[in-house]
Amino acid sequence: MKDAAFELLKPELDKAPESSLWIADENLLNQLSRVNHNVHVITNRYDLMQQLQQAGWNTVFSDFDFSEIADHSINRIVYRVSKEKPVVHHVINQAIRILKPGGELCIAGLKNEGIKTYLDKAKKLFAGQIELVKSDKNTWMGILQSPGEADTELLEDQRYAELREVAADEHYGYQSKPGVYGWNKIDRGSAYLAEELPRFLDSMTTTPDSILDLGCGYGYLSLQCATLLPNTRITATDNNAGAIRACQANFVQAGIQGEVIADNCAEEISEKYPMVICNPPFHQGFSTDGDLTDRFIASAHRHLQPEGIAAFVTNLHIPLERKAARWFKKIDIVADNGNFKLIRLAQPK
Repeated sequence: MKDAAFELLKPELDKAPESSLWIADENLLNQLSRVNHNVHVITNRYDLMQQLQQAGWNTVFSDFDFSEIADHSINRIVYRVSKEKPVVHHVINQAIRILKPGGELCIAGLKNEGIKTYLDKAKKLFAGQIELVKSDKNTWMGILQSPGEADTELLEDQRYAELREVAADEHYGYQSKPGVYGWNKIDRGSAYLAEELPRFLDSMTTTPDSILDLGCGYGYLSLQCATLLPNTRITATDNNAGAIRACQANFVQAGIQGEVIADNCAEEISEKYPMVICNPPFHQGFSTDGDLTDRFIASAHRHLQPEGIAAFVTNLHIPLERKAARWFKKIDIVADNGNFKLIRLAQPK
């Protein structure tokens, strides 16, 4: 399905001059354009990086880190707005630094994503130099010319680039940052799974010597497993660059034995584990995507040892049990608290 906002940006991407930059966020999965070798791509999604590289784009996987891009060195930036405000503000702020005087920021989005507010803010920052284009009343693009320096204070991006402690318990402090899903809290579903982890472990015949944390975020569940099983090796994986960065920092700070791997649903990890833990996401870009749950179940099946178990937590309305029946012979609801359910998957088919 085509994205109306990206369709507005495509001509600007196609004709982008040398030293141009495309900022590609999660909402651009499967929204590709013909390759323009004048353009370098930065994306914070590992799966999107793979998709773009396979198509021939020069792509870097990064937490939208522009620190190595020289001041006033870019001719054009093409950006379809992200889901989260701090990310959008961060990109606009960085654009004023790295664009050449007269360079262009082409930014588009939908009305219900706040595009008109973003354009108003960017217009002030860019000294009022803006060309507005819209395909309908809900889809807008602004082309802004850089004055060379910000005309007013930079936008509030909640210190996007910085890790900071967002929560703590008796064992650990948890570092995170904007751009990571649920970045400034302990997810209630993950906390519920952590609380009941002993029930899952009690059902195992031996203590697992390794655990795979699928979709690790900033690493909360990995650290909880390390508390219960200090001698167990933890492998944490996520496809979001900010999550990988935060999880790595938490592993180092906590002295966790294990590794943090950027990957898409652990596709490039070949090892099998006696235990897999997962709080699967079910939002893709700006919408809900039930296929994500299927992909995480399939990955758990692929990475589970024959006698192992997978511990999942999900919202009550997600039909994980039905979806898992294709992959597992044994499926049990371990507990539910009225909002979330904990499911044990075993005996991979």
